[in-house]
Amino acid sequence: MAQAEPDLADAAAAAPAGYDPALPPRPGCVYTGCYCEENVWKLCEYIRNQNLYPLEEFYAVFISNDRRMDYHVVLLHVASGDQNFIYDLDTLLPFPCPIDTYIEKAFKSDSVIHPEFQRKVRLVRADVYLKTFASDRSHMKDASGNWQKPPPLYPCIETADFKMNLDDFISMNPDVGWGSVLSLPEFVQGFGSQN
Repeated sequence: MAQAEPDLADAAAAAPAGYDPALPPRPGCVYTGCYCEENVWKLCEYIRNQNLYPLEEFYAVFISNDRRMDYHVVLLHVASGDQNFIYDLDTLLPFPCPIDTYIEKAFKSDSVIHPEFQRKVRLVRADVYLKTFASDRSHMKDASGNWQKPPPLYPCIETADFKMNLDDFISMNPDVGWGSVLSLPEFVQGFGSQN
């Protein structure tokens, strides 16, 4: 996370009553615009290092579709209370945001979207994500090898087995990669509090 010691009291003040945020406020988090998959990896790393919550309660959530036209990654906390929470560094919604609020504000109905563009999610448990995700950031370079957006200042994330496997996480093919793939309605039904 950031160099300065994060102020978790500020996060607690912004969080819903009875919920202790797992992360500092947005300014205290490692963040690089257009690198949401790495931002969420860094959030998972912070949670593991702080050891305030079991890492198994958190999931990297890749939101995409069968055409893989676009994707976004957020962090889901399956909390012990009656509400789950989303941590999304790229939104104006609260951080953390109760999942029902996030679903209402961030997801519009898929009913008006062509089936091949309807959203799906890939849920990858945070501990698995930390062990398996790798990106050499090549997807952020143009044909001439220039950065389309400036990369994070820390080294590329890699594992013993992979230097680049981002496509396996963005893919909504359940036979590829790690975690499980759900339709957006399945995700909402499984993790929203109105289930």
